[in-house]
Amino acid sequence: MSTRSRARAARGADGGGAESALSTATIYDVAKRAGVSPATVSRVYNGVGVSPAKTEAVQRAARELKFVPNSTARNLRTGSANAIALVIPDIENPYFTETARGIEDVASAAGYSVMLCNSDGDIAKESTYLGIAASAHMAGVILAAAGDDTDVSALRASGRPIIAVDRSAGGGVDSVLMANRAAGYAATIDLLDAGYRRVACMVGGMAIETSRERAQGWRDAMEERLGSADPALLYPTTFHLEGGRVSIDALLAAENPPDGFVAGNNLIGMGAIQRLAELGTPPPAYGMAVIGSLPYTIISPSSVSIVRLPAREMGMTAARMLLDRLAGDDAPPRTVVLGGELLPRLDS
Repeated sequence: MSTRSRARAARGADGGGAESALSTATIYDVAKRAGVSPATVSRVYNGVGVSPAKTEAVQRAARELKFVPNSTARNLRTGSANAIALVIPDIENPYFTETARGIEDVASAAGYSVMLCNSDGDIAKESTYLGIAASAHMAGVILAAAGDDTDVSALRASGRPIIAVDRSAGGGVDSVLMANRAAGYAATIDLLDAGYRRVACMVGGMAIETSRERAQGWRDAMEERLGSADPALLYPTTFHLEGGRVSIDALLAAENPPDGFVAGNNLIGMGAIQRLAELGTPPPAYGMAVIGSLPYTIISPSSVSIVRLPAREMGMTAARMLLDRLAGDDAPPRTVVLGGELLPRLDS
């Protein structure tokens, strides 16, 4: 008997070797026997909440099939470490901080750590981080894309799962998004209902998907109620405090200035409110509706309408989807869209 044959026979006799450490049963076998979905099996083993009855059914099926999804076996299958890369465009934005917290809550409970990368909305910097994520053998990546030019092809080729949050990242990638067009529409309608007529919309750069969609929601509302949307009232800027301040100065300097403003995100809203206060005309002297939550230290919430976005829920949903993929879920790419909630001015 050759050396290779003796080694193969020894592995068959004593169950040793890397191959025998991996159960031949798959997550789909367990799901079929337990009468649940593969995603439910994934959630049971990743520590995400599942009903006691389903948990027991999954565990019983796994015992019968000798399915043992331990971390060692998972790493042998994927070649990945127990770490997730999170790439976001602005760590100083409370919206993304809240998203990161939701991701970390779910990932930590499942035994994963989260590596936070701040791209500053810069495609080149983002590309560097995505390359590091692939070469460092991260288990997977959750990404808020810097813009339309974000390239995840190399990361996809590495076989690591990618979940896009807040903005999509091209075809073939799971996404958790906000209902941005609906948010822009709700914010604008609220101001029109309050009697404001020349309502401007301040958004980030138009190379960003969320900017375009929220602007389209504004446009939908203006056309529905007033018959048209004056393009001079749409002001692309940056999703930062200074973007809101600059927008106010530019729009109020126009020949026919607005009487109300839709802020495309929380930081634009904060900057805009600061600038209006400096000019002595804070809301409600001008109407203000903000897409995203404001800190209570900025201004009395009774003067500003808010479209609250469930950022933490977005992060938790993305983390669960990533864990499902890591557990073997190979269903076609899917998109989850979360709705916002209009919190109208209390003094309206």
